[in-house]
Amino acid sequence: MHTVVVGTTGVTASDVLAVARGGARVELSGEAVAALAAAREVVEALAAKPEPVYGVSTGFGALATRHISPELRGRLQRNIVRSHAAGMGPRVEREVVRALMFLRLKTLCSGHTGVRPSVAQTMADILNAGITPVVHEFGSLGCSGDLAPLSHCALTLMGEGDAEGPDGDLRPAAELLAAHGIEPVELREKEGLALLNGTDGMLGMLIMALADLDNLYKSADITAALSLEALLGTDKVLAPELHAIRPHPGQSASAANMLAVLKGSELTGSHQDDAPRVQDAYSVRCAPQVAGAGRDTMAHARLVADRELASAVDNPVVLSDGRVESNGNFHGAPVAYVLDFLAIAAADLGSIAERRTDRLLDKNRSHGLPPFLADDPGVDSGLMIAQYTQAALVSEMKRLAVPASADSIPSSAMQEDHVSMGWSAARKLRTAVDNLTRIVAIELYAATRALELRTGLTPAPASQAAITAARAAGVAGPGPDRFLAPDLAAADAFVRAGRLVATVETVTGPLA
Repeated sequence: MHTVVVGTTGVTASDVLAVARGGARVELSGEAVAALAAAREVVEALAAKPEPVYGVSTGFGALATRHISPELRGRLQRNIVRSHAAGMGPRVEREVVRALMFLRLKTLCSGHTGVRPSVAQTMADILNAGITPVVHEFGSLGCSGDLAPLSHCALTLMGEGDAEGPDGDLRPAAELLAAHGIEPVELREKEGLALLNGTDGMLGMLIMALADLDNLYKSADITAALSLEALLGTDKVLAPELHAIRPHPGQSASAANMLAVLKGSELTGSHQDDAPRVQDAYSVRCAPQVAGAGRDTMAHARLVADRELASAVDNPVVLSDGRVESNGNFHGAPVAYVLDFLAIAAADLGSIAERRTDRLLDKNRSHGLPPFLADDPGVDSGLMIAQYTQAALVSEMKRLAVPASADSIPSSAMQEDHVSMGWSAARKLRTAVDNLTRIVAIELYAATRALELRTGLTPAPASQAAITAARAAGVAGPGPDRFLAPDLAAADAFVRAGRLVATVETVTGPLA
């Protein structure tokens, strides 16, 4: 099994995906263990002094003015975990929880948090055992970190609450830890706080969304090309020299992808109908501009994610010169903004895909295709309601594009009077990505059917490969009306698994 070694300088996006989705094992580097031990010495020295230090010998948040005596500090750390594990609503996905825990472990290993090496090792052991704490949908405001989600994870380290075992069964955390030979952690000064103060949930969801969107943007370039071809559009608008004079890199990449898919087509640019067009509609002609802008948004989001992956997010932090200082690095604004940016871009990509689908189904705009791509229009409804489903998804995408990060709601008796709502931005982006997959799948379903109805003209080799592979995957072709939901589900699975992109790349080579 693949192993990810966590050091002091952060991790990569591929490391997060390997642990969260691939079940990779986690190890602490010798350098990380040494850094953990050195920072712990600083915290213990401060704990022995009479002067109060936030998070070490004081309360938290609005209660930070109280000095806590040594005999109560272990109880204080346990209590912050128990009281902050206040999430409600549905459980979040296993991959999100694993990403959350792994990224918190990444910050612990930076040597800036002051926890003992044994705390970090226990977190690694829980990940390696396949134990997944129960984390709920609601509880994070995205400031002071993803407090409630991280608290539920910390509760498992203490052997309290419920967790899911590697077999998928929900059991008391204490039983699961015992079954895997893991000793619960007895928290000491600062350790409870250090387990809770991070942007780890929203960052993990950002990294996974970027991985999914990479597949979806390539898929959308492919389905846009198939729709252009099925509508007898022109590929001249994809010429590199046209995109070079507006040098947005994403736009050029998207146009190049579409051009590669359409290479060798007999349908493009022919306008073989009774109403020749000077120009194609915007949804066809401007596909690279819209998808390209989304690609450039992703590039910015990756930059933010990489910076956050290299960060140590905690409050207070242990600095290299031995000082322990309070800070505001737990504020989720940098991550929250790009999560919202991505949801906006995804909504627009879904919107333009739906417009192309609608054009394929409208006999007045499809240039010779049957109404709704039906076998016997009037008797058969064809893909009429598939487009309704796609439209409903697009409408939901627009609602999900409303920025969460534009909101803030005060908490902690006005001590935490401005929050990022980054967790909420991440949760709605996950839904948006899920919906975008379905939208692209419906365009694929319509475009491949339309291409097969264009008898007498041969689609591009890449297009034909996509059609053949989709049919083999259970995405049925033209014919009389049938129960449509299974066909759409097959198309969704085909796109979601990356099989559309992989199939086309066997003809085109790697897409951008």
